[in-house]
Amino acid sequence: MRGERVWLFDLDNTLHNASPHIFPHINRAMREYIERHLGLDENAANRLRQDYWQRYGATLLGLIRHHAIDPHHFLHETHQFPDLARMLVFEKPLLHALKRLPGRKILFSNAPRAYAEAVLELTGLDRHFAAVYTVESLKFRPKPMPQGFRTLLRAERLDPRRCIMVEDSLDNLVTARKLGMKTVWVSAGSRRSPYVDVQVSSVLQLPQRCARL
Repeated sequence: MRGERVWLFDLDNTLHNASPHIFPHINRAMREYIERHLGLDENAANRLRQDYWQRYGATLLGLIRHHAIDPHHFLHETHQFPDLARMLVFEKPLLHALKRLPGRKILFSNAPRAYAEAVLELTGLDRHFAAVYTVESLKFRPKPMPQGFRTLLRAERLDPRRCIMVEDSLDNLVTARKLGMKTVWVSAGSRRSPYVDVQVSSVLQLPQRCARL
C-alpha cells in the first residue's frame, strides 16, 4: 500500500542487547580471524579492526578493500556461536510492543543473514517481520553507507518519507534522515541530535511514542 507506514528496524542493541555476550564474542572472533589471515599479533589485529570500523563503518569493508578478504568466509568464521540462545539478552514484552505498532516491519541489519535469522527465530521476532535485509542483501554496503539504504528502498519499492528507521547508531540515523526518513534513536543517553525525531531508551516505549511520528 502506497500510504502504509513502514518500520525499518536494526537488530543488535535495538531489538536485543548484544553488548554483554554477543559483541565481545564477535570482536574476539574478528581479532582472531585477522591474526590468522593477516599474520598479525593480538595488539596489531585489534588496532586494525578498530581502525577499519572507524574509517568504513565496518571492519569487513576495510578487509575487503585492503586485503581482498572473501566477505562470505569472514562472516561465517566470525559469527559462530556455541550457545546463541544462552547469550541472548532479550525482553519478551518487546514482542507485544511490535505487534501494537501499525504498519509493515522490515529488519535492516549490518549482521550476516545466518546470524540475524537465528536471533529472530530464537526470540520469536521472526513472525513480526515481512522482510529481512542483512549485509549480504546490501551487497556489502552496510549502514551508514547510503547505497545500502537505497538497495533496500528500491527492492521494496518504498518511499523513504513513509519509512521510520529505528536504530541504536546515530551515524545510521543521520543517513536515514538525509534520505527523508523519520528516525527513532534507541539510546538511554542524554545526548540530543537534530537528526532524531524520537528518542527512546527501549523499543518497548515505541507504541506510546509513535504518535509523534
